[in-house]
Amino acid sequence: MNQQWTQYIQIIKQVVKPALGCTEPIAAAYAAAVARKELGTSDIDAIEVRVSDNLFKNSMGVFVPGTGKIGLKIAASVGALAGDPTAELEVLARINEQDVAAAQQLIDEERVTVARMDTQEFIYCSVTLTSGDDVVSVTISGGHTNILQIMRNGDVIFDAPPQQRVATASVCEGVDISIKQIYEFATQAPFEEIKFILQAAELNTLLAQEGIDRGYGLEIGRTLKGNIEQGLLGNDLMSRIQMMTSAASDARMGGATLPAMSNFGSGNQGIAATMPVVVAAEVFQNDEEQLARALIMSHLGAIYIKSYYPPLSAFCGNTVTSAAASMALVYLAGGTFEQSCYAIQNVISDSSGMVCDGAKSSCAMKVCTSSTTAVRSYLMAMGNHSVKNQGIVGEEVEQTIRNVGSMVRFGMPYTDKSIIDIMSA
Repeated sequence: MNQQWTQYIQIIKQVVKPALGCTEPIAAAYAAAVARKELGTSDIDAIEVRVSDNLFKNSMGVFVPGTGKIGLKIAASVGALAGDPTAELEVLARINEQDVAAAQQLIDEERVTVARMDTQEFIYCSVTLTSGDDVVSVTISGGHTNILQIMRNGDVIFDAPPQQRVATASVCEGVDISIKQIYEFATQAPFEEIKFILQAAELNTLLAQEGIDRGYGLEIGRTLKGNIEQGLLGNDLMSRIQMMTSAASDARMGGATLPAMSNFGSGNQGIAATMPVVVAAEVFQNDEEQLARALIMSHLGAIYIKSYYPPLSAFCGNTVTSAAASMALVYLAGGTFEQSCYAIQNVISDSSGMVCDGAKSSCAMKVCTSSTTAVRSYLMAMGNHSVKNQGIVGEEVEQTIRNVGSMVRFGMPYTDKSIIDIMSA
């Protein structure tokens, strides 16, 4: 296998990872768990959490898995007391009710503080633990588990090397990559080298089933299922994709203790990249190899498009993730590369106005919306219908991707600030 394809696999493995719970509060839990390990004790007097505005925004309304509670305080406190510092985004996988009760006691005693800080970094989290005379601080920046510095009693005991100080958004920097090259890689790479991506189907399908079986959040998936059973909705491709994607997001945002396979630091976007593809493969009766190739196309396509703008912003990343998923649907249905490009163009034209107003249970509605657009756009593409030269959609797909990046980077910072101010008022 050539070096370029090896790079693509490294990119996927770097940013497509299992994540238990919304990745923003989990970043605080992870930092706290690492700090406790360095502190050497769970006898903690105080916890101080400082985060960027965007990380704060995405932690305000989402349940922390295994706790039944919302926010950074519970995430950091339970991470400090019982988190697994070796588990990264699955740091809270082994907590229990006693751990949660002890963490809540710290909060009730007002020993946990959270503050926003002025920083240019979109992903930034610093957690400081105090026990007696000992103080340990862990700083994460650029990625949800990217530790830049650890300090103990004023001394730096870990300082990340320059190559680790690169933000997740730069994951494709210096790599020869495009939608056409992603398509060729996904369709031609040896199956044995890419079948690892099937874990995304396994994890996110289990999460979707959890959302169907039990009531989480707004129960969007369960609501759709009930309406299908009553005959108010058809049991067709569109409805099944809507049901399974929203059910997985219901469970994830509602605090289910099952991991999602995330994409670029987002579990919801991992769901949006995975579940439409899984459902379509079932409907079209594609085999395991075709499913793996479609998942590679969807996940790597989403990573590539999102590399053009910051990892946290006012732009809902489910839009471009679903654009990549629509590309994969065309492949599964036997369409051409050109039709896959049409699908991407169509999705971006349709849902690129969807804003991110923080992580919360209603994100399941946005996952459902963008996935619906993915199906409709694939259907249009298969009929050779494509948006071009309209609004931010360019003549061809690479121009459109660059346009999206420019819109988010230069056009939406004030929108982001306005959303955060509204949420914080």
